Amino acid sequence: MGISSKPIACLALSISLALAANPISAQKKEIQLPSLGDATSGIVSPQQEYKLGQAWARSFRAQVPTSVDAQLADYTEKLMAKLAEHSELHSKQLDIIMVENPTLNAFAVPGGVVGVHTGLFNYAQSEGQIAAVLAHELAHLSQRHFARGVEQQQRNTLPMLAALMTSLVIAATTSGDAGLAALSATQAAAIDAKLRFSRQNEQEADRIGIQTMAAAGLDPYQAPEMFEQMLKATQFSRRPPEFLLTHPVTEKRIADTRNRARRYVERPLPPSLDFHLMRSRVRLSLSETPSQAAKAFASELEGHSLLPEASRYGLLLSYIEMKEIKKAKEQLDILLEGKPDHVSYIIAKADLAAAAGNFDGALMDLRLALKKNPHNHPISVRLAELYMESGQYHRGEQLLVKHSRQRPHDTYVWYLLAEIHGLTGDILNLHQARAEYFILNGIYDKALHHLKLAQKMARGNYRLSTILEEKTRQVYNMIEDQKG
Repeated sequence: MGISSKPIACLALSISLALAANPISAQKKEIQLPSLGDATSGIVSPQQEYKLGQAWARSFRAQVPTSVDAQLADYTEKLMAKLAEHSELHSKQLDIIMVENPTLNAFAVPGGVVGVHTGLFNYAQSEGQIAAVLAHELAHLSQRHFARGVEQQQRNTLPMLAALMTSLVIAATTSGDAGLAALSATQAAAIDAKLRFSRQNEQEADRIGIQTMAAAGLDPYQAPEMFEQMLKATQFSRRPPEFLLTHPVTEKRIADTRNRARRYVERPLPPSLDFHLMRSRVRLSLSETPSQAAKAFASELEGHSLLPEASRYGLLLSYIEMKEIKKAKEQLDILLEGKPDHVSYIIAKADLAAAAGNFDGALMDLRLALKKNPHNHPISVRLAELYMESGQYHRGEQLLVKHSRQRPHDTYVWYLLAEIHGLTGDILNLHQARAEYFILNGIYDKALHHLKLAQKMARGNYRLSTILEEKTRQVYNMIEDQKG
């Protein structure tokens, strides 16, 4: 029996509730994984999950600020791809949303959508720790916990209805207290069944997540370390981080996870430079002022730092924002001496040159870097931005048109492309790019407005008119799916 045709908005709410009841909690005895074939697929198919997830993602993007940091997105996507490759996911296609939010949070939505708050980088102390959270979320997806939750609800419906009917009969034929007691017992049984199912999901996700980490060559011992970091986060705040409201961490949970990690060979790994560089970027973005961040990074270099090279990078970026050109160059020279070809340092070098007014030097460095690293996302985006800043609009346009084909689901790429089409006077393609941007953000009325304007300008061009008509039809279908 297939899933009923409920509105996607209602199903999205079900997802939110299911995920809220799918925290990272205790652990489960080793058992064989349940077969997820016929039963769950008959209720919510993978194709329905994907469609639902994409609709939810569009709606979500419309309501929250998302990060435009291409380096942070690129790092997270590569780490997720590494984990996914060694996970039990049947489809490795993931849609990762980087949320501009300082809180500790990450979530997974059926259909391969994974959300990561930038603040997660601020809480994690290592790549292994952030990988532990992401691997856990991937486990929820690979085990199709949402579909199984729907199946469980349907399975429990008749018994619960029968019990409810019995309690109503008792309430009607006996004293009020007895009837209320029967009703309360029925409600408690329903809640207990849901909690038991949620705990089982969490235990399973813990186990599969650690297994995925080990298979990916990461240190599974970092999982309990991250959970300890989370527990500490609750001790210094009146309100726990958002992630912990739906993913409670207890001492037992930490102990269970540590015991599970001991089943694997311990493999202490050197600190990941890329992780710590991204962490420095996030810390700077979360600081009240670049000056405040500079003081913190400088203090670390003089005392204790998780990785001095990353602290120096953070100091460099802070100086660039402060327009302290000379101080920034001193830090950059030290970094380039050790790793002259590191992408983050090359982009920082271009940023420094641009801050000093040397756009020719900045563009030359990035063009050379892109030649060495074809299709590199952070380099492509920064080069396009600098083309815009330096008035070389047509070059930026050519670059972004190609890059949009590489990243058709990247909202910031479409935003930049629309802007640069406007600067070159290509109004037809401006409307098309803006339509793509608004579609990805679930703002369908504006998407249709720009598609209508594009269709007017495309009259006489049969091929393009056909493409625009098909895109318009797709948007109307998205609206209908949302309504149900």
